[in-house]
Amino acid sequence: MSDGTARPLHVDVAVVGAGPAGATAAIAACAAGARVVVVDEADAAGGQIWRRPALPRPVPALDPRPDPRPDPGASTAGAAGAGPDRRRGDALREALASSGAVPLLGVRLWSVLAIGGRFRLDGVGGDGPVSIDAARLVVATGTSERVVPFAGWTTPGVVGLAATTILLKAFDTAPGRRTLVAGAGPLLAAVAAGIIAHGGTVAGIVDLNGRADWVRALPALARQPALALKGAGWLAAVRRAGVPVWHRHAVRRAHGGKVLEAVEVGPVDPGGRPCGPTRAIAVDALAIGNGLSPGTEITRLLRAEHTFDRARGGWHAVAGPSGATTIPGLYVAGDCAGVLGAEAAVRSGAAAGAAAAGGGHGGGGRGGGAGPRGRSVGAAMSRLTALRPAQVAAIADETVVCRCEDVTAGAIRTAVDAGAHDLNQMKHFNRCGMGPCQGRMCSDIAGEVMAIRLTGATDPATLDRARTRIGQLTGRVPLRPVPLGQIIGSFDYDDIPVPPPAPL
Repeated sequence: MSDGTARPLHVDVAVVGAGPAGATAAIAACAAGARVVVVDEADAAGGQIWRRPALPRPVPALDPRPDPRPDPGASTAGAAGAGPDRRRGDALREALASSGAVPLLGVRLWSVLAIGGRFRLDGVGGDGPVSIDAARLVVATGTSERVVPFAGWTTPGVVGLAATTILLKAFDTAPGRRTLVAGAGPLLAAVAAGIIAHGGTVAGIVDLNGRADWVRALPALARQPALALKGAGWLAAVRRAGVPVWHRHAVRRAHGGKVLEAVEVGPVDPGGRPCGPTRAIAVDALAIGNGLSPGTEITRLLRAEHTFDRARGGWHAVAGPSGATTIPGLYVAGDCAGVLGAEAAVRSGAAAGAAAAGGGHGGGGRGGGAGPRGRSVGAAMSRLTALRPAQVAAIADETVVCRCEDVTAGAIRTAVDAGAHDLNQMKHFNRCGMGPCQGRMCSDIAGEVMAIRLTGATDPATLDRARTRIGQLTGRVPLRPVPLGQIIGSFDYDDIPVPPPAPL
């Protein structure tokens, strides 16, 4: 009989996430003398931004015509697909490999529990169940990509900006032959430059921000010359390719059936409200993203205190300078503690790893050890991608918000009118957030739709107070969908111990 359980690996510090923050935390904890294990779903450390290429050669082009892309071995330095990010990722992977931390990569965690002052982590990897018993836990789970829904956003060919960076970095391929890049923030230029470097055509960039918004971010960028130089390189590539840029515009609708055929875009006001005529652009791919939301599944599951901060991506765990949360022994690092970017993530990872190794507990507060320059740049970029209430208010009733359960914006508004005034009530009314993603992709937008419906307001200050009252979805297991057979293993029913019946 195999019951599918695994003998727990006992360590001082478990780190969940092997991106810039998590890997740095593991290295720092090892350096402080702790026994450390680092767990990640990916098969290599590096996270989203410093991702290791998955294939030695590009995947075949989806289009049967000759592939116009250059040799993948050609230099793409400065683009989203290679260059400094890949080198920094290689350096991080080498440092982690030599740190002494036990890497459990390709492992999908489905449960994290706090038991008797320690942490029990359960997951499934390629070799079967994995179980970890840790005295302290560092959560560095990064973010989920946010897309503000619009008509046709589920059409094949519509992909996220972050998903596009995976295509570029891991698979050396562009999302289509002719791609429109849309949304908000620095990923727009990074993705456009990456597509160009991989031989794709960028039909245009649709930027929710106006030029004045970018000008306001320049002083913060000037404090990080390396980042500013990287951004300038992306913009130069975009200009050399003659890519049109429409500032203060947004996508209104995606046209197509089984494949994307065209995207309709139009101007918006500073709050994101549509205002003016649209134009249709023929493309076979749309790469779109409206910022990032902190990954709070584990900290919610462990009932740590959270706070809502629109400028840092929304809900995130309350943490002190060392990353210590309100749960003893639980630390957070990187963007899951509030979106501030990769440079800040490295600093916060080092602080959290060292603190976890020493067993310190900094109590509540915010900051995350990011360092003033890292926080300044990260905060400026996060403001550019903050959710725009008027854009959410414009989502049509018939537009799907929860893709897992096909729950529309109209169904969410109807639930509010019927008395659902917090996010968990709304989930009970219409199953929004109850699907396989557990609300990772929809709960932020659903909460904003509810706040607007409850208050009738679109100013961020009013809505932020409403969002605090509406709350988050309660964290529950499984954290990720996993095959049930890998958890329970194989067994004979005759082997199941049955207690004697209670006396009558």
